[in-house]
Amino acid sequence: MQKYYANGKLLLTGEYLVLDGALAIALPTKLGQSLTVESNQIQKLVWESQDSKSYPWFQHIYTHLHQKIDNNPIAERLRVILLQAQKQNPEFINNLVDNVTTKLTFPRDWGLGTSSTLISLIAQWAKCDPFELLFEAFGGSGYDIASATASSPISYQLKGKNKPVFEAVAFNPSFKDQLYFVYLDKKQDSKKGIARYREKGIIPNSKIQKISTLSTELIHISGLKAFEKLLKEHENIISELIGFEKMQSIYFSDYWGVVKSLGAWGGDFVLATSNRNFTETKKYFNEKGFNVFLKYEDLIL
Repeated sequence: MQKYYANGKLLLTGEYLVLDGALAIALPTKLGQSLTVESNQIQKLVWESQDSKSYPWFQHIYTHLHQKIDNNPIAERLRVILLQAQKQNPEFINNLVDNVTTKLTFPRDWGLGTSSTLISLIAQWAKCDPFELLFEAFGGSGYDIASATASSPISYQLKGKNKPVFEAVAFNPSFKDQLYFVYLDKKQDSKKGIARYREKGIIPNSKIQKISTLSTELIHISGLKAFEKLLKEHENIISELIGFEKMQSIYFSDYWGVVKSLGAWGGDFVLATSNRNFTETKKYFNEKGFNVFLKYEDLIL
């Protein structure tokens, strides 16, 4: 039996502009996805994907990877990914004799990287380049792929087309007990978000550089007030560029701290800062109808 694991992710800074070379800060999460491979004797690839409660939300039996699947878009997408991995490594699953089980440790709708963790897992299994696999199969910036095998927060930047540069950073704020993650339960489609961003045309280089500077400053920030100032500045820039109102203005205008979108704006998780105690802060968000409220240290590696 073979077993592989990949971390989920959250994008702290650089959303959207990371596609155009801005330096971003990504946070790998303690929650992720595993993939287990066991041999079978039936000359077929038997695939099962389980959610965080071990419920099988996807099942398919592949008899031929080169045969297009018209009536099952999930099975077809997975088939394309496996073929791309096989293209990199011709020895990969030449004989369809495996039972494969993937299992999430976070709810599917949380937006922590169901697809990116899968790409990383298949690349680990196939011994191929996960970034090439991502760019061929899905597109995107690749920060989520870098996060999948990271053991701490990372800086991430595209230097040229599909040329990722990333490294571990010492982002371990002394005030992390005043940082929380709130799930908005408004799942966003990353591809659609990227498409809307691309409709804005060429992004001024000055904006890209400013986001990179903010990312660099944020890594070394020493206090909550200074951190909040950077978050506000970052939100203002992205809001202006994409033409979206800030999540704090929409949902939390009376909140005493700062709320920042993470990744595709409009849903999934936001980061909330607070100079008040956990109980009072949690109560505020719960009373607004947001019940998934997590401490920084409970979610981030």
